[in-house]
Amino acid sequence: MQDLSRLLNPQSIAVIGGGAWCNSIMSAARQIGFEGILRPIHPSGKIIAGIASLSCLEEFAGPIDAAFIGVNRYATLEIVAQLRNLGAGGAICFASGFSEASAEDSNGHDLQGKLITAAGDMPILGPNCYGFLNAFDGSGIWPDQHGCHKIKSGVAILTQSSNIAINLTMQTRGLPIGYVITCGNQAQTSQSDVGLHLLDDPRVTAIGLHIEGFGDLRSWEALAHKAHTKNIPLIALKSGKSQQAQTAAVSHTASLAGSDAGAEALLARLGIRRAHSLPVFLEALKLSHQFGQITSNRIASISCSGGEAALAADTAHKTRLTFPPINARQRADLSAALGPMVALANPLDYHTYIWRDEVAMTKAWAAMADPDIALTLLISDYPRADICDPTDWDCVTNAAIAAAQKTQRPYAVVASLGELMPEHIAKTLMANGVAAMNGLDHGIKALDLLTRKLPQDLNPVILPGVARDAELIDEHLAKQNLAQFGLTVPYGITVLDRAEAAHAAVTIGFPVVLKTLGMAHKTGSNGLALGLNSSDEVNTALLNLAPGSVLVEHMIGEAVMELLVGITRDQAHGFVLTIATGGIMTELLDDSTSLLVPAARDHVTTALNSLKMAPLMYGYRGKPPINFKALLDAIDALQSYVFANADSLEEVEINPLICTAQAAIAVDALIRKTV
Repeated sequence: MQDLSRLLNPQSIAVIGGGAWCNSIMSAARQIGFEGILRPIHPSGKIIAGIASLSCLEEFAGPIDAAFIGVNRYATLEIVAQLRNLGAGGAICFASGFSEASAEDSNGHDLQGKLITAAGDMPILGPNCYGFLNAFDGSGIWPDQHGCHKIKSGVAILTQSSNIAINLTMQTRGLPIGYVITCGNQAQTSQSDVGLHLLDDPRVTAIGLHIEGFGDLRSWEALAHKAHTKNIPLIALKSGKSQQAQTAAVSHTASLAGSDAGAEALLARLGIRRAHSLPVFLEALKLSHQFGQITSNRIASISCSGGEAALAADTAHKTRLTFPPINARQRADLSAALGPMVALANPLDYHTYIWRDEVAMTKAWAAMADPDIALTLLISDYPRADICDPTDWDCVTNAAIAAAQKTQRPYAVVASLGELMPEHIAKTLMANGVAAMNGLDHGIKALDLLTRKLPQDLNPVILPGVARDAELIDEHLAKQNLAQFGLTVPYGITVLDRAEAAHAAVTIGFPVVLKTLGMAHKTGSNGLALGLNSSDEVNTALLNLAPGSVLVEHMIGEAVMELLVGITRDQAHGFVLTIATGGIMTELLDDSTSLLVPAARDHVTTALNSLKMAPLMYGYRGKPPINFKALLDAIDALQSYVFANADSLEEVEINPLICTAQAAIAVDALIRKTV
């Protein structure tokens, strides 16, 4: 990995090009407080942002730490090579038309390869990239307006979208942003590479990642491991859930979005928490900056309104957050602060008896906090300053800070509406150790996100390899292959001549099932006949069975539950293990969970327990529990098959895996692989 130190904290910047973008680079650098050498480069010697251009790079006095290349894609290649030969510290490649445009221009992918060659060991960001802002050191290469200012500590935000990066710099939520870095196509330097570098900066309190596609999985594993070691939270906003988003990602930054289930599984495995909206992303970063890792889901809420107390409880409903009942110590201290007229509970409505009494408010809020509480929420919306007197709410700010200082416990002032938390109030609160949350809904979702226990697995995933042509393997052969790795399958016989089916059924023993081989989905296509108890029933069923070779198989008795267990090669994320409600209910119930291979038994157990049908595993309404060990053994067997066939496998699926009190039996199996 390249050393990014000079590029991201330059003492000298060359701005190459003469357009409006280059003029903006000069303005943005001055805005953030850059005091180093800043010189435009243009062969005409034109004046750019009040500074006369140098005619060529060779005229630049001293070393070039960083450069903005604001010229077309072909000229970019030449300038990158020049900068490398001059010993520059790195460059921002602004031009588009590289691999992200390969669908429209066949030259794009080739040009990106040439760009990598031209750069050699000199770091570059992009192409198709805006650049970066470094608010810690007061420097940046940014061809647009921005909302950053110098700070001492804060979060880093890495994006694959320049426009989203611009928008995030404009937030007014009080979030201190130390770095904003756009990665563009990541031709050479990836998002994870940048993250690895930033983790060595002690001023970085958390890292936010807007991700379109992952790229090198080993680099992401290294990033997660390093962040875990340093106890630095990683928060992701991953696009690509919809098919439209996946298409946009490919065309926008040449990222392979892959399946959303694969992305979800990868992020969980890496211990990277995933937000699903920009507001929740920002609130999660804010809480991470303020408190680091939040390890408990037990919270308290206090407000001067019964309606707000109820709203807090309802907003947290169906999250993992809990409001534990107040304990004896809290009850005594709250009674002393609030008197007998207030009904004590969590969430608490403290009424307005003590409003404006900062001493009493401090005493009450301090009483609500407890070592058993991860965060105490103080719900208060500040009035509009344009038509109201906001000074009446100074008591809220002052009491919140005083309570936090008195108890040394985590507090957050929460505006139920995001716009009713003024930026200057948020900054004041956070500078004094109190979190400020813009919106109860977004704040609760962020807090829920941060308190989830992720099944972090630092064992490397199986890499997916390259795309391959795959063929569907005969079900009987598929089962035989899987049985070699320990999977339990029913006894079956394949017959090419249907006249032999009844004899095969007698050999197997009734009841039996008939299946037409070569069909991926037999139900509803006349490819399946169940519960046949005699030769006559077999012969009758054959009359309506779809044409083809027939698998005669022993029929498994009543199941406690049916599961789908499948593993798919996902080119972006590895091999994705999916566990879902099985049989004909798979699509209907939408009850599934995914992990990446290899998945440890304890993580598989956690995934199984997350399913809606999980109660069936432990005995439900008079049915016996399943043989849980047999289920885990079956999933391990499937993973072992994938290990042995990773170079040729596209997909393997068991549906259903019938789970009984005694066993877990694969009654249907599908394998697609190169043969």
